[in-house]
Amino acid sequence: MNDFENTNISHDFIQKGLLNTKLSKNITTIKEAFGNSSDLIIRETLIGKLKEQSIAIIHTDGLADKTVISDFIVEPLLSDLMETSETTINELNQHLKNYCLTVGHVNDIVDFTALFSAILNGDTVILLDGLAKGIATSTKSSKDRAVTEPSTESVIRGPRESFTETLRTNTALIRRKIKSPNLWIKSRVIGEVTQTDVAVMYINGIANEKIVQEVFERLDRIDIDGILESGYIEALIQDPKFSLFPTVYNSERPDVIAGELLEGKIAILVDGTPFVLIVPALFTSFMQSAEDYYQHSFISSFIRIIRFLGISLALVAPSLYISLTTFHHEMIPTSLLINIYSQREGVPFPAFVEALIMEIAFEVLREAGLRMPRMIGPAISIVGTLIIGQAAVQAGIVSASMVIIVALTAICSFLFPAYGLSNSIRILRFPLMGLAAMFGLFGVFIGMMFLIMHLCSLRSFGVPYMSPFAPIIPKDQKDALIVFPRRSLLTRPRLISQTNNVRGHKQLQNKKRPAH
Repeated sequence: MNDFENTNISHDFIQKGLLNTKLSKNITTIKEAFGNSSDLIIRETLIGKLKEQSIAIIHTDGLADKTVISDFIVEPLLSDLMETSETTINELNQHLKNYCLTVGHVNDIVDFTALFSAILNGDTVILLDGLAKGIATSTKSSKDRAVTEPSTESVIRGPRESFTETLRTNTALIRRKIKSPNLWIKSRVIGEVTQTDVAVMYINGIANEKIVQEVFERLDRIDIDGILESGYIEALIQDPKFSLFPTVYNSERPDVIAGELLEGKIAILVDGTPFVLIVPALFTSFMQSAEDYYQHSFISSFIRIIRFLGISLALVAPSLYISLTTFHHEMIPTSLLINIYSQREGVPFPAFVEALIMEIAFEVLREAGLRMPRMIGPAISIVGTLIIGQAAVQAGIVSASMVIIVALTAICSFLFPAYGLSNSIRILRFPLMGLAAMFGLFGVFIGMMFLIMHLCSLRSFGVPYMSPFAPIIPKDQKDALIVFPRRSLLTRPRLISQTNNVRGHKQLQNKKRPAH
């Protein structure tokens, strides 16, 4: 008895089996594997002048383009007038590939693993009776979301395009930015059930080969049933050391990814999500915006300094207020101290509890504004910040000065170009508040020391997370805290691109050439 005649055959065994020469058995096996799903379309027909050759055209409804199937597969096959009786089955198979099928990509498949993969990726498979081999033709549907303006990384000056949920659209957007054959793309399929396509992009000759190899090794070690978003990949490939700080950068802007690739970094694209991952990721990457490189360097430097100041205030402003009002009254000017305590006169809670209530309330309002429908979300935020805040002050639950501190903290938390770093600062704010309530400024300083030591100990694919600050790399300081003019940015980060760290050889030679 043939193995495929058993109706109780397992799906895992089917995927390991080869195609049968009998078309009916192949069709039965395919239907059983898909559970007779309604979106599996199998069309059996006869071709040839005498209509004696049986074939099956198989595709998945919704994934394959019906127009392409009808015009470039079905119509050529049914209109072919070749005498199939005078040719062998192998010659017929070759004739179909060379002359009948006018689609762009055609390849042979010999097992059910390749057949299922082709069907579920939107391709159309043609099976011939008497041949244990099929033909997979590219008929993927082109229906996808249009390239629109980024929703999470908006800029005033810069390109107005973002990635979509289609992998090949995203790779094409990057190809438009970097028109070089050295931009290599290597593909992987991850997820035993979802079979998600993952592409790794890097510029050969610029990217560090050791980091590229490390990326592939970590991807190949992934053993999971499904990948639904790039966050799955991020969690599985990031460095194993526990940290609240993200060690993998992500963006939905093609110009940002192209700029990172030119620095020698590696991009990981996942089918089904508009967010592309970048490794290795540095702390400074999360403080940089694409617009920093599209305007004057002095303006970009000033804005970047504001961001670093904002991250400091978002992290320590509530804890500093708690420590000063609880332990260090002498550090506050007398007139300001009198005003603060006059406001707190009717507040029944200590400064720590007061700050904790306000911070948690703000986080709840921010989360509610994000999860509510788009038309209602802004209204929720306005009601929460204005009406509830004002009512809480008038009721004596919190003081007006605490509302100011929390509002300043909230505004500073929105300065980060990268949302992932903002989440880390939001969480770390609470333990610092606890240290301030217990030990005052001494506790805040101890907490900041441990935080800085933790940041300096982090690595992203072997690259120090805090470079070029720790270790200090003078040449890389041109694009760290401040932005030097474009004519001065002639080298790539030393710890990332070690094989080719010069951006423009001619410019560098002209700069070193003495003036006459």
